Amino acid sequence: MQVLNKEITGKKERPVRVVQFGEGNFLRAFVDYMIDIANEEGRFDGDIVLIKPIDFGSLEPFHRQDCQYTVSLRGMVGGQARVLDRQVTSVADAVDAYGEYEKYMALAELDTLRFVVSNTTEAGIVFDDRDRFELEPPASFPGKLTKFLHHRYEFFHGDPEKGLVMLPVELIDDNGIMLKKCVLQLIGLWKLGEDFREWVEQACVFTSTLVDRIVTGYPRDTIEEEWEKLGYEDRLMVTGEPFALWVIESTRDISREFPLPEAGLPVIFTKDQKPYKQRKVRILNGAHTSFVPVSYLCGNDTVKESMDDSDIRNFMEKIIYEEVIPTLTLPRQELEEFAEAVITRFNNPYVKHALLSISLNSVSKWRARCLPSLLGYVEQRASLPPRLTFSLAALMAFYQGRELRDKALIGHREGQEYSILDDGNVLEFFRTHCQEDARTFASAFLGRTDFWGRDLNSVKELTEAVAGYLSDIRERGMRAALCRIS
Repeated sequence: MQVLNKEITGKKERPVRVVQFGEGNFLRAFVDYMIDIANEEGRFDGDIVLIKPIDFGSLEPFHRQDCQYTVSLRGMVGGQARVLDRQVTSVADAVDAYGEYEKYMALAELDTLRFVVSNTTEAGIVFDDRDRFELEPPASFPGKLTKFLHHRYEFFHGDPEKGLVMLPVELIDDNGIMLKKCVLQLIGLWKLGEDFREWVEQACVFTSTLVDRIVTGYPRDTIEEEWEKLGYEDRLMVTGEPFALWVIESTRDISREFPLPEAGLPVIFTKDQKPYKQRKVRILNGAHTSFVPVSYLCGNDTVKESMDDSDIRNFMEKIIYEEVIPTLTLPRQELEEFAEAVITRFNNPYVKHALLSISLNSVSKWRARCLPSLLGYVEQRASLPPRLTFSLAALMAFYQGRELRDKALIGHREGQEYSILDDGNVLEFFRTHCQEDARTFASAFLGRTDFWGRDLNSVKELTEAVAGYLSDIRERGMRAALCRIS
């Protein structure tokens, strides 16, 4: 079978306008996919060069396929299950920053270059005071970027028109702000001069971004079938869901230079991404965290099974529409549209998202994702949101276990063991307290300021309500207790 290449895709050569630190599945199914569509729609006209930012791994699969690959999006579109395959042609080359150092640094000399995309994991944007400028390349990602920018600054003699726009997508808060801070620290550490610092400050733009798409990666289990369907071999194929969102926060307007929305792409430019992050965390992530313990103890194993369970779906939808959305600041129509998209995503028949996987570190997740909605509801209405309160009791029921084994607390559902994974102090708390009467247990749990950042027993009637729901779950079982509030 023929290997996918430029001849098959009919790739059009374009000026290199983007360098991308990272060649993984997410970037290729998200950023590079969007740029490919913007190229096709005549809105961008730019190619991407991938940079392998670590010293291990091989780019041979990219070169073998001329950096061409297929993105297969699978999910609900217009109420129907769809598979949408696209040959992505926006990547022109892939370069090893270690094995091809001179070629990598020469990219900084490109007159057409304007954007730097990165996804070097959450641990990638860190200041390392042991990093050294003279290394080829420096060890850390901020070190590599700083030296790359310095070379460009020197090559173009400090031309303010040759600054670059940074588009980091690492999953940390204020990723662009943190990246810029690291770069400026390295400029000082390496004594690169005030003129260069000023160029970075004035000529370059560091955006902070929020990204959202589930990317399920290479379809290893069905790859032979995929190749037969496509008619060619593609070892870079990547699968994901149709939904996508890219929120770009910038102090300068870059929308004309990066006009992806004009190509119909789900990109939002804003001066403040926080309301969008709050929307995602509280609706999407908050829904997951609030229904997972309930659904699992009702006998379900995946998100899709949960959505097919009318009791769970009803519970989840009422949390979103009645208890979460009223506490958020974006226009209600926007929030409801996002909520509808979330429910569609949860119904994706192609994604088997295990509830136990989502349950990892549920106590800290509940604090970050659900507690602000509960407290916001109380502040607005001077009453407790019943389903979020029930979810808190369900979390306690889910963490019921007396045995610690291999750093996991062992729970039981219908006689079968399951592993509860969380920080050691959290698991030890539940191991010690879970056999107490509901009132004592709830008071102890809500009183853990290290879990919640405050003593939740001070929230009017919360302790009694949580204890009451927990007693009901213990006496009747999760589904019967759930149906009494639904």
